[in-house]
Amino acid sequence: MERLPNLQPGRRAGALFLLLLLLPLLPIAPAAADDDKPRRYGRVSLLEENDSIYTWDDRYYTQGFEFTYLSPQVTPGSAFDRPFNAFSDGWATPFGTAGKSHVRHYEFLFGQSIFTPNDIHQEHPPAEDRPYAGWLYGGVAMDQDTDHRQLDHVELLGGIVGPDSLARMVQNDWHQFIGIGKAQGWDYQIRDEPGVMLTWERKWRFYQPLGAGQEVDAIPELGATLGNVMTYGETGITLRFGQNLLADYGQARIRPASSGTAYFNPDVMESPFGYYFYVAAQGRAVGHNIFLDGNTFADSRSVDKKPLVGDVSGGLALFWSDRVRLDASATYRSKEFEDQKGNQILAGLNLSFGL
Repeated sequence: MERLPNLQPGRRAGALFLLLLLLPLLPIAPAAADDDKPRRYGRVSLLEENDSIYTWDDRYYTQGFEFTYLSPQVTPGSAFDRPFNAFSDGWATPFGTAGKSHVRHYEFLFGQSIFTPNDIHQEHPPAEDRPYAGWLYGGVAMDQDTDHRQLDHVELLGGIVGPDSLARMVQNDWHQFIGIGKAQGWDYQIRDEPGVMLTWERKWRFYQPLGAGQEVDAIPELGATLGNVMTYGETGITLRFGQNLLADYGQARIRPASSGTAYFNPDVMESPFGYYFYVAAQGRAVGHNIFLDGNTFADSRSVDKKPLVGDVSGGLALFWSDRVRLDASATYRSKEFEDQKGNQILAGLNLSFGL
């Protein structure tokens, strides 16, 4: 294949794009709902996903980082409550739970994902291998927990794919810092393209106390994502065993993945400490993946993606009321494109704390 031009990251352009994206979202900071409870300012989560923790490889989906701010509970009847109410009439609407008890939050997200071929030491990567690509994004999400039995999640992400995502700089500067070789093939990365993804997910909880403070639950899920970055439908299930399970719906993960969200409700905890072990599976029917299909509006490298992709994951969560939470996970992901050399194993770590 013909060599693509050497596209250097336009750092100012990428930073300006994200600043313009996030500025309209900054004023949306709901106040705490109950004056008789300690004042809370929300939660901050730092999520890291990486393939090299278990395998010491840098290939395929090799690195993901996400910062999330979860707002305090939205005050019923406030201006911040109205967007939820606008989509709450009927089962098929995003928040179709009229007449039931619910808790609502906003999430604000900022992150970066990095993708590389199987061998990052080749200056001229094979055309049939996964293209180099990066995705720098920000966004906002709405969470509604209904009767502690159903979680609805609507999320809008926007950002930039390509050199302005700064993926080349982040990967190679980190490699230089830890004293290993740089990735050599970034001249062949996917070109710059603005990206957007709109996601809706619904999770149902089937919950059973076991006694002595121990509980189990099953959380099936259904959802869809549309956009020029990724388009797919997904379904899956999470099984958990532990204590204070009602505080969330599973560990947060970077999309796409079998996941929970940043949602967390310490008010339902029956003791200061909680934990759980979990296993989860998710299947995705993939219509579009820019990191495999290549650019939408320009010529770029691409590979033949697989239409069906599955994840199996497991992990442990530890949390102390609304103060600190620590999660660890491992994910086994099936092949995403035709010439992929084996499936992939990913590790995830998540640290969150109340403000």
